[in-house]
Amino acid sequence: MFARYRKSSGAQPVKPVESVPQRPAPKKPEPERNASVRPKANVAVPAKAEPTDRAQQRKQRLNAVKAELHKRLLENLNLSALERASEAELRAEITTISAEALAEMDVVLNSEERSILNTELYFEVMGLGPLEPLLQDDTVNDILVNGPKQIFVERAGKLELTDVTFRDERHLLRIIDKIVSAVGRRVDESNPYVDARLADGSRFNAMVPPVAVDGSLVSIRKFKKDKLGIADLVKYGAFTEEMALYLEAAVSTRLNIIVSGGTGSGKTTTLNALSSFIGNEERVLTIEDTAELQLQQVHVGRMESRPANMEGRGAVTQRDCLRNALRMRPDRIIVGETRGEEVIDMLQAMNTGHDGSMTTIHANSARDGISRLENMVAMAGIDMPLRAVRSQIGSAVNVIVQVSRLQDGSRRMMSVTEITGMEGDIITMQEIFRFERTGLEPDGTIVGHFTGTGLRSAFSDRFKRWGYELPSTIYDEVVGRR
Repeated sequence: MFARYRKSSGAQPVKPVESVPQRPAPKKPEPERNASVRPKANVAVPAKAEPTDRAQQRKQRLNAVKAELHKRLLENLNLSALERASEAELRAEITTISAEALAEMDVVLNSEERSILNTELYFEVMGLGPLEPLLQDDTVNDILVNGPKQIFVERAGKLELTDVTFRDERHLLRIIDKIVSAVGRRVDESNPYVDARLADGSRFNAMVPPVAVDGSLVSIRKFKKDKLGIADLVKYGAFTEEMALYLEAAVSTRLNIIVSGGTGSGKTTTLNALSSFIGNEERVLTIEDTAELQLQQVHVGRMESRPANMEGRGAVTQRDCLRNALRMRPDRIIVGETRGEEVIDMLQAMNTGHDGSMTTIHANSARDGISRLENMVAMAGIDMPLRAVRSQIGSAVNVIVQVSRLQDGSRRMMSVTEITGMEGDIITMQEIFRFERTGLEPDGTIVGHFTGTGLRSAFSDRFKRWGYELPSTIYDEVVGRR
């Protein structure tokens, strides 16, 4: 029925893989002939094999069987025809070829082992091998590979070591090459690192030997199909309803906002949530290194930077995208992450009529975020006095939202800070909300609450002019407890 998916030439005979042997029944001990003859006390008695050792040996043999079956599949299957086959047809064909090969190799497996083996073979042919089940697991946020035998995942902010492994470094490199070649990129000794995006939008990064000393390093930030909205983040305790009211007013009245935080702190999630307050009548342009933002507005133009090709040509930087975006009549510009010389164009856009723009940066606090912007301007090679740089930042940025991932894995909006102007050479700021830690539960859960600082927003009059009458109580010293 599925012969049309096989190569016409057929597979070459392959030496059979050692089958999974059955353990021989232990021999009964012979009766003792002379009770007076006893073994010496210091003679070591062989220890019984642990069940885990037997399971490990069986797993290794099954891996050898799987490697041989995968080799036979590649020899038998017509991959160009498989592109038009349905998943059900392909799975049936793999099951057929697998059954024939197992019979030829004289390997006996139970029904559960056959089902697992056929699923893994399908992932090897059409997916990303051992990584595929982790990609399909909705509880996994990040996949981190440290060589072929050590794969971690992050669930609910905590790292866990999985029992998933690759056969060897060659197997891992084959999967890496499969990912990067699909997007027209390459990774090898001369170009040992790569950024890419998977078909589902997940962010992929890899470094291979010799830069990766103990085996290839892979990190995958999974793409969230169902993005979290403001209500979801309030429900999960990332911030309070009162803070959400303030943020809605800040976005709707077109304040320029920077979301600051460390790696994995929830910057992109927060930026996605804030963008929900943008109206459908506005034209929004997004610029990212790897497209992750999921804006729901009607009028959204998405841009993604591109690295140079193998000849070192064809690179398109975020700065190139940003410069072109300024010619596309944007109402707002959203940069996924500002990390280099594009900061110059971003600040100029914020200062020249593109109010309501947003971006993220890596920083540990609002004040550190300002310093990071200053450093990026300096690294861009712009010869400007420090006071002029700070004046540019002070007039461009209105609000800094600081997010963090805490020790218990939870993500919180640690502070909301407004930039109010300049005093001499110093940028002046005032904190409106903060998260205060008060203790630690025995299970490691962090106890704390969100609080207002009691300071009235410097943009209160602006909010009123735009029709946002925020109650003064949202700035009270206790606005909610989590």
